[in-house]
Amino acid sequence: MNYVGRFAPSPSGPLHAGSLVAALASWLDARAHGGRWLLRIEDVDTPRTVPGAAERIMGQLEALGLAWDGEVMWQSRRGDAYQAAFDSLAARGLIYGCGCTRREIADSALRGQAQPGTDGERPYPGTCRHGLPEGRQARAWRVRLPEGVERFKDRWLGPQEQDVAQAVGDMALRRADGLWAYQLAVVVDDAAQGVTDVVRGADLLSSTARQRVLGRLLGLPPVRYLHVPLILDAGSGLKLSKQNGAPAVDTSAPLEALKAAWNALGFPSFEAPDRAAFLREAAARWARRFP
Repeated sequence: MNYVGRFAPSPSGPLHAGSLVAALASWLDARAHGGRWLLRIEDVDTPRTVPGAAERIMGQLEALGLAWDGEVMWQSRRGDAYQAAFDSLAARGLIYGCGCTRREIADSALRGQAQPGTDGERPYPGTCRHGLPEGRQARAWRVRLPEGVERFKDRWLGPQEQDVAQAVGDMALRRADGLWAYQLAVVVDDAAQGVTDVVRGADLLSSTARQRVLGRLLGLPPVRYLHVPLILDAGSGLKLSKQNGAPAVDTSAPLEALKAAWNALGFPSFEAPDRAAFLREAAARWARRFP
């Protein structure tokens, strides 16, 4: 199977040190395996999209020498594909309307003493699974998830497992605001782009089991995963993110930025005269670590 990787930033701000680590790891894994590296702009959540951010991210990647293959995919233009996947699930009776608010879901989970996930997420308790309560209208549309533990091997973190039905519950595929959910969009798009390997930050590890389950319900081929460590802010200890005000990567010194990202991945420093030489050597070293 030919390797196809991808980098899929959300255009809510420019590339910062944390997202550069994920981009570099993804790029290196693709190049180390002689594969293609695709770019997808995950702008399905249009209220969070910052005008010009996608173009700035692409400019930053180019300045760093992280060239992508083929055309850029934009999630905001993929509504028909998401609708087709949704319809295929609905035709099999796997979709139902949910009238619950976020507060009601959280309160129900607390009453049931459901433990939140590592990201603070409360599982959906199935309130509307067997029909909307009287007087309620559907706000979101959920997929019926099968019972059972989902197991997979992460190429960095090793064996993983999650009982998605218990830990997550039936997840929303179309949100109350009418937008398609990230979980549906990413699964459909990975399959459409022929992605074989996803390399991304460990903050998305909790999404992996549910994405595998959803992909299987849609009859899509499985994907291999590798989740890299997160970069934390030295002061707050929080994950570097656009929401936390992480500064943009300084692309005026691309070699230094790449070296910092490489060190953040836990690899020792090495000398290189320029960014191209650095990337060639880094890809060779990555191939030895992740054959």
